[in-house]
Amino acid sequence: MSDDDASFVREQYAAPENLRARKSAYEHADGDDPRQFVVEAVAAANAQRVLEVGGGEGELARRLVGEPGVELVGIDQSEAMVEIQRAQGIDARVGDVQDLPFADGEFDLVVAAWMLYHVPDLDRGLAEIARVLRPGGVLVAATNSLQHMEELWALAQRERPAHARTFRSENGDAALRRHFAKVARRDARGTVTLDDAAIRRFGASWRPLASLATMPPLQGPLRAHMHATIFVAEKAVF
Repeated sequence: MSDDDASFVREQYAAPENLRARKSAYEHADGDDPRQFVVEAVAAANAQRVLEVGGGEGELARRLVGEPGVELVGIDQSEAMVEIQRAQGIDARVGDVQDLPFADGEFDLVVAAWMLYHVPDLDRGLAEIARVLRPGGVLVAATNSLQHMEELWALAQRERPAHARTFRSENGDAALRRHFAKVARRDARGTVTLDDAAIRRFGASWRPLASLATMPPLQGPLRAHMHATIFVAEKAVF
């Protein structure tokens, strides 16, 4: 990821409005709920000390801190997102996944939901996650396929930026196996129906799709396909 790309990501998450606009696009979704898959993967790990990296507004953190015995810490590079999390009672701190301010083996589990494709140096970020996990600890990482919402990209006549391809359903397994002993996956698929207003909000919230905000009016709703993957990666015991 170039300096311009990193600056763009910081800009996008400096305030919650853009993220909320994109989340609203999924209000009329049908099919699997990938966030529920993340919660189930976390519950299966039976972890006590949990770190969430890039937690945004704390949507998942709110669900995780409700699990019995869970002690959760959140890290995000956006001060605005950290303040939103803290207002909800989450132990959130400003930080970078590429340089985590924690000791080796401090956590039983790390959650990285829809954020690893934003990390400038993916291998450095994954190495840091592996470092702060105890032996046998687990990373739950969620991402989307390159085919996720491809109808929007086709409508905008745009290709995904190169940096957005670094950690996806198609290549996440290979990236994780460079740092973890075992990797499993669970795929979530569904569809979402987007009307003209929803598409324009989405485009206005994300610069690569900005042309959607000024396109000619649609003749009818757009049906887009969703494909997310939840990876569960286990650190070697020895």
